[in-house]
Amino acid sequence: MNQLDNLSDLNKTWLIDIDGVIFIHNNYLEHNKDKLVPGIKKLLKKIGKDDCLILLTAREEKYRDLTLNSLKKYKIKYNQIIFNLPTGERILINDEKPRGLKTAIAINTVRDKASY
Repeated sequence: MNQLDNLSDLNKTWLIDIDGVIFIHNNYLEHNKDKLVPGIKKLLKKIGKDDCLILLTAREEKYRDLTLNSLKKYKIKYNQIIFNLPTGERILINDEKPRGLKTAIAINTVRDKASY
């Protein structure tokens, strides 16, 4: 069973990296366009209409238009996008609900593969 199979009924905040998770890593640099990671649409369908999707990327601001156009082309809806992040670890810290619900989930995927 994977970590996304038994989520609560509460609205969620999704923090998803762009390169290597949504789009093929660095395809935009090599070919000046983005290409979806095969299978990513399956993950995106798990995101509820009232959930919040925040996209994270180390892409520089100068790639903002290219990135936003690619997201629009592939009909990927999001709430916020953060550019210029460091390329190191991304650390999520959150408190556990008093009734025991774990409110932080971290999933590392194989680059350019839908492995969740």
